Amino acid sequence: MADHDLLVRLLQLLTVESDRFAERFGERHRMHRTDLNALLHIMEARWSEQPMTPGRLAEVMRLSASATTSVLDRLESSGHVHRVRSASDRRRVDLAVDQRALELGREFFLPLNEAFTRAWAGFDEAERAVVARFLRASIEATTEVRDGLDEDHG
Repeated sequence: MADHDLLVRLLQLLTVESDRFAERFGERHRMHRTDLNALLHIMEARWSEQPMTPGRLAEVMRLSASATTSVLDRLESSGHVHRVRSASDRRRVDLAVDQRALELGREFFLPLNEAFTRAWAGFDEAERAVVARFLRASIEATTEVRDGLDEDHG
């Protein structure tokens, strides 16, 4: 198998395994995959210090306003997220992650973090830098193709 084909296949397998992991995690915590994805988007916004609003969440998840409201209602009633008025613009509602969601996030990511740390122990700093560059380029390529699908069918 050519190097290019092997890399594509390995990325596909990683994606499938990541999806399977997320599905099992969601099942264990009785969370629909859409709710888990929404929570991860809200947490990522928190980590990157970008405010997340219901409208922005609807946009990144490609959900209608009513579907987004339903997801947020479920996340709020389960104690993972709450809606707060923005300190800078009282008309805007921001989504805040609750401590319970942070604990869930740790439970979700910690075992993977530990397994990745063990798996990557044999790679030196320069190799990890190449892998990081490869993954960033792969994410950008995936985003480019995904956005192209939106334009073709939008």
